[in-house]
Amino acid sequence: MSLATPSTIIRGRTWVWPDDVNTDIIIPFRFKARTNDPVEMAKYAMYGFDPEFYKKVRPGDLFVAGRNFGGGSSREQAPVAIKYSGVAAVVAESFARIFYRNSFAIGLPALEVPGITKQVKQFDEISVNLQDWSPRHKHHKLKTQIQAR
Repeated sequence: MSLATPSTIIRGRTWVWPDDVNTDIIIPFRFKARTNDPVEMAKYAMYGFDPEFYKKVRPGDLFVAGRNFGGGSSREQAPVAIKYSGVAAVVAESFARIFYRNSFAIGLPALEVPGITKQVKQFDEISVNLQDWSPRHKHHKLKTQIQAR
C-alpha cells in the first residue's frame, strides 16, 4: 500500500494582524494555565483581539502578520492554539525567534515575507508553496523577498 503524497501547496483566506502581536494576545495567560488540551486551547486563539475568533476561523485559513509576530512567552501554547484553531500557516514580516522555533517544532509552517501586510487584505485568498516557501495571491503577484533563517 502506498501513502498519498501530502500537498505542498496550502491555500486559504487570510486573517491580517498588525505588528507586535504577542503571545498574551494570541492566548492570554489565564487560558494557558487551564488546560494542556490543544483543542481546548484553540477556543482561546486570538482572544486578545477577538474572543469569538474560534467561531469564525475556517480550517485552512492563513495568518498574515506584521513585524515581530509571537513575541512574549516562550511556551508552545501560542502556536498550538493557532494550529488547532484550523490555521494552516503563518506568513509574517518577521517573527519573535522563540515563536518561530516553536511553530516548526509543532508542525505549523511559518514564513517570513517582508512587506506582506501591504500586499494582502483581510480575507484575501493566498497560497503558500511549502517546497520553495513562496506565497502567491489569488489575483496578483506578490513582491517577495523571502528571508532565510
